[in-house]
Amino acid sequence: MHEMSIAMAVIGQVEEAARAAGATGVHSVHLRIGELAGVVPDALSFGFGLGCEGTVLEGAELVTETVPGRARCAPCAGEWAVGMPPDLCCPVCGSAAAELLSGRELQITGVRFADGGTPPVAAGPVPSGEER
Repeated sequence: MHEMSIAMAVIGQVEEAARAAGATGVHSVHLRIGELAGVVPDALSFGFGLGCEGTVLEGAELVTETVPGRARCAPCAGEWAVGMPPDLCCPVCGSAAAELLSGRELQITGVRFADGGTPPVAAGPVPSGEER
């Protein structure tokens, strides 16, 4: 289950931010997850809860926002929701020359510390297991 490694990467980044801010706890972590990112939200939430035990994030809420997949047709510039499974053929002209605009996101968008502080650095993409 790769959601566990994603959860651990999120926890690691938030722990670093909490240490830098001198926070004693974390109330919530907010993530944007693209519908094409291959992440099962329930599995991620489960892994997050397990990984937080014994850390400054223990008891933190994981709040996720799903980002729909959208594409743009290169020849006609039409845009559409690609859905799941993704339909990358333009519904206007039938071309398969699509550029994916959104739906692959996996990003920490916010952290609420227990002492009311905010992270000292901007949130960023969550690294995959290979990028750690």
